[in-house]
Amino acid sequence: MKILFLCLGNICRSPLAEGILAHKMIQQGIKGKVDSAGFESYHMGDPPDPRAIGIALQHQIDISAQRVRIFHASDFDTFDRIYVMDESNMSMIRKKTRNQDDLKKVDFVMNLVYPGVNMEVPDPYYGNVELFEEAYRLLDLATDELAKHMKSHTP
Repeated sequence: MKILFLCLGNICRSPLAEGILAHKMIQQGIKGKVDSAGFESYHMGDPPDPRAIGIALQHQIDISAQRVRIFHASDFDTFDRIYVMDESNMSMIRKKTRNQDDLKKVDFVMNLVYPGVNMEVPDPYYGNVELFEEAYRLLDLATDELAKHMKSHTP
C-alpha cells in the first residue's frame, strides 16, 4: 500500500503523520510506501517545523531528513490512499481531482478513527508546543488504525 498525507504547507501535520506511520511500518514489518506533501510552496525544500521535529523526537521518531514538497496531480497515480488533515485541505484536493477514481482515494485522516465524522487535525503552526503534541496524539491514533489495515493487507 502507498499512503500520502497532505496538509497546507507540509511542514507540521503531514510530516508528523508520515514519520509516525513510517516508524510503525518498520516496527511491524509492514511493506509499503508513505510520503507527505502540501499545497503551498512557502517552505519548499525545507525540513519540517522545528517544533514538529522536536515532538517526533520525544517519541523516538526522527523526521528531520524530510523535505517539504508540493502535491501534484500525478500523486493520484502513485498513491493508493491520500489523507488530508482538515476541510481546507479537502477543498484544495477536490479542485485537483481529475475524476471520480481520484476522489475515491481521498479521505480525512481522522476518519480512520472516527469514520464519517470528518474530524480535523488542528493546524499547530501558529500555536505553541502543546498544539504540536495534540497533533501528534491524533495522528498517532489514526496511524494505529492505518497500520492495522496495512498489516492485514500485506502479503
